[in-house]
Amino acid sequence: MKTKAKIMIVDDAEMNREILMVILGDEYEYVQAENGRQAIHILQQDMNIDLMLLDINMPVMNGIEVLEEIKKKNISVKVLVLTVHNEVEYLLKAVDIGVDGYIMKDAESAELK
Repeated sequence: MKTKAKIMIVDDAEMNREILMVILGDEYEYVQAENGRQAIHILQQDMNIDLMLLDINMPVMNGIEVLEEIKKKNISVKVLVLTVHNEVEYLLKAVDIGVDGYIMKDAESAELK
């Protein structure tokens, strides 16, 4: 039996996290974090997370700070940044740090699959 890929969804808005899980469907296992600090803590405890969907603009620890911590701690996880059009400077910083990709929050749901 094939194990499900594990996706961490990091967004301070619970509704956004839940919508992403509905869009992506039940073929994945999900882990949720409501801020960057919680996400880093979970990543350090669970080394089996395949993909992180990471909101850039969050309280406590934003997405850029999360990316920097992932690189600093050498945590192995693919990261897709979720961003809005007015966060271009953050997106460019994420690319400089080495993000694996990005998705605009106003993208069609089919682009996530």
